[in-house]
Amino acid sequence: MSKRKNDHKNQHPMQRLFEYGKAYRPLIWKAVACSIINKIFDLAPPVLIGAAVDVVVKQQDSLIAQLGFKDVFVQLLILTFLSIIIWGLESLFQYMYERLWRNLAQNIQHDLRLHAYGHLQELELAYFEERNTGLLLSILNDDINQLERFLDIGANEILQVITTVIIIGAAFFIVTPSTAWMAMLPIPFILWGSIRFQKLLAPRYTDVREKVSLLNSRLSNNLSGITTIKSFTTEAYELDRLRQDSQAYRKSNQKAIAFSAAFVPLIRLIILVGFTAILLYGGMEAVEGKLAVGTYSVLVFMTQRLLWPLTRLGQTLDLYQRSMASTNRVMNLLDTPITIHTGTVALPRETIQGKIKLENVTFAYQEGHPILKNLYLEIPAGHRIGVVGSTGSGKSTLVKLLLRLYEINHGKITLDDINIQDIFLGDLRKAIGLVSQDVFLFHGTVKENIAYGNPNATDAKIIQAAKLAEAHEFIENLYQGYDTIVGERGQKLSGGQRQRIAIARAILKDPPILILDEATSAVDNETEAAIARSLDKITAQRTTIAIAHRLSTIRHSDCIYVMEFGKIVEQGTHEQLLEKQGIYAGLWQVQTGGNNVISEQ
Repeated sequence: MSKRKNDHKNQHPMQRLFEYGKAYRPLIWKAVACSIINKIFDLAPPVLIGAAVDVVVKQQDSLIAQLGFKDVFVQLLILTFLSIIIWGLESLFQYMYERLWRNLAQNIQHDLRLHAYGHLQELELAYFEERNTGLLLSILNDDINQLERFLDIGANEILQVITTVIIIGAAFFIVTPSTAWMAMLPIPFILWGSIRFQKLLAPRYTDVREKVSLLNSRLSNNLSGITTIKSFTTEAYELDRLRQDSQAYRKSNQKAIAFSAAFVPLIRLIILVGFTAILLYGGMEAVEGKLAVGTYSVLVFMTQRLLWPLTRLGQTLDLYQRSMASTNRVMNLLDTPITIHTGTVALPRETIQGKIKLENVTFAYQEGHPILKNLYLEIPAGHRIGVVGSTGSGKSTLVKLLLRLYEINHGKITLDDINIQDIFLGDLRKAIGLVSQDVFLFHGTVKENIAYGNPNATDAKIIQAAKLAEAHEFIENLYQGYDTIVGERGQKLSGGQRQRIAIARAILKDPPILILDEATSAVDNETEAAIARSLDKITAQRTTIAIAHRLSTIRHSDCIYVMEFGKIVEQGTHEQLLEKQGIYAGLWQVQTGGNNVISEQ
């Protein structure tokens, strides 16, 4: 993998893009062919103009007359007919290349966005915790859209410039080799200047892409945290921070613009040399009779058609460099290695008993700072256990390891005596229903959020799950009931309402293993008591792990584990732990002895 990744890094972005789009190569070649053919027909009118001048000046001695058409009107009629055909074909192939390039751009950006997002979903949780969401959104949206714009316009521009240089250059050397070099003389300098500008622009546009990512990150964070901004009255502070990021983006763009804007004026001066040379030297040869007037007309027009399009290289080069910087960022994302690989053992839901075992499990988010240390924990199938402990003791880490959101460093975790690393990842996660303290609801209806993960669920089953989660009553009181839009992240609902919907979502999933990670932390005492009454039904016939802040929610567990510093320091039933007069008993006394302060988890 590392060798392949290094090979990719040494490749030019355009080469990588071409390799990525290999499925579209037939479409690419069709688009290329249409662009070239269109340019060939586009170069024909100056030849027709030269032929028309030849007919008017020489009449019966013109080139067309030598083909047997002596009548001047017939000669001009032939040229008119040819003009209609050429203009018609030019228009046809322009329609074809525009449609092909634009569809190609749409297809590649669609596939690339889905591929990049799909790859992101396969990456471990640590990848997202170490990166800003706005940066990733910038890659998935802005960078891929930048690439789309290049395929829409830039690819055709480059092809047509190359076609123009080759065809007109060849024609010049065939027809008038003595003057051809004058028209071609500026081209090496233009190409050298283009390559030089490209090297100067590349790092500047890479910096532009980085700056716009930071800007997008700021906007994404601020829009997500708008309630916090308003409550702390930091609108002016955030506006100032946004101004700084936007200013950095503007300055980065200005540095790139300073170079790209200078390209066209400099190229125009170089082009002027070739154009005036043909105009002057070719004109003198025409006056002296060494060059036919019609041929001279074609030379002047063709020189203009050859050289002036090169002035657009500045805009095309600008678009090209922006897209290559974006392509690098997208491809680097796709090169990010997937560290958590799926197993090969299928584990259908109906076959799962729910026996969980952690054997000497050690895990650290950062090397040298283990969160769990040689942890041993065995949960019999169908049992309900509780886990308590102070902040940083490793309670929530257990959940992440069971779901394989992270890989353990040492030891083994098994489900029904099968190493979870050997189980098909989809089967493992389908077997576990998680209700987290940090509830995430998607923008949509209450019904859609409850049915998330089980979209084919009937209304009856959705309502039944809501009733078990003590959510049905408040949902019915919403202005549109189950069809009420909850807003982004469920912002239209209270914390307790969001948690009850999350519980209903897990119940509807009906997993053999249920994990409640502070599942009732945001509900009031009355609702908690109601949910506690439902837990017997909710946890029946399934293994349940309840990580709790309020000890009252786990007091009836088959076994309660107390964690400190990544180890289990106490275990037993509620009554047994109270008799030990240890950490658990101390927590229980705090929560029931009239002291409302509860140690923070």
